[in-house]
Amino acid sequence: QVELAESGGGLVQAGESLRLSCTASGSIFSINAMGWYRQAPGKQRDVVATITSGRRLNYADSVKGRFIISRDNAKNTVYLQMNSLKPEDTAVYYCNANLYPSRSSTRSYDYWGQGTQVTVSS
Repeated sequence: QVELAESGGGLVQAGESLRLSCTASGSIFSINAMGWYRQAPGKQRDVVATITSGRRLNYADSVKGRFIISRDNAKNTVYLQMNSLKPEDTAVYYCNANLYPSRSSTRSYDYWGQGTQVTVSS
């Protein structure tokens, strides 16, 4: 069993910052990519930012220059520093980890956190 525990969401005003954290725990052999996705009401879940084990980064165009994703491999933790927040960033943010649960795993699996609400008021 693998669990992803997220923290750091909340209500802020436009222009302010928030930092999200997500720690993976449980049966983990190795983690490939970790990332953040978000889902606004009535919309599909979209990628925000991802980071591979080799620290290759990918950002959605809408957050480039404002958000920074980072990762602590020793702690199985991924962070998302969100700066200059806008009302359109309001969504539930989900952590994702693609990982091998055990040494004998023949493929990797995707796991998701429960989501954390980020609300940006104008």
